[in-house]
Amino acid sequence: MPDFQLALAPNSLTQTINPWSWTMGNVSLFSINLGKSSAPGVEQRVLDEVGSYGRQLGQMGDAMKAVIDWAESQGMPPHKAVDTLKLQLEQIDVIKRQEKNA
Repeated sequence: MPDFQLALAPNSLTQTINPWSWTMGNVSLFSINLGKSSAPGVEQRVLDEVGSYGRQLGQMGDAMKAVIDWAESQGMPPHKAVDTLKLQLEQIDVIKRQEKNA
């Protein structure tokens, strides 16, 4: 299956995502393969044993927030990319609270 390409970057953005499969019992309903992985076994084990892409990104966001908070306390000057990330992390927190209370 060809790689999935989405024109969101200046030219195009190609992202390899582990194949998703939906099953009912032992019958596969459908599978989505959005690209090739250079190490599909490693990728599958990470997803199974460590966490989903969302969980991994969430942990990275939490770590970046801690680093940003520390750097700002040390006098780091404002930066647009940092401000954008902080805004995204705040929006994620709002969504998490809304879903928790839903």
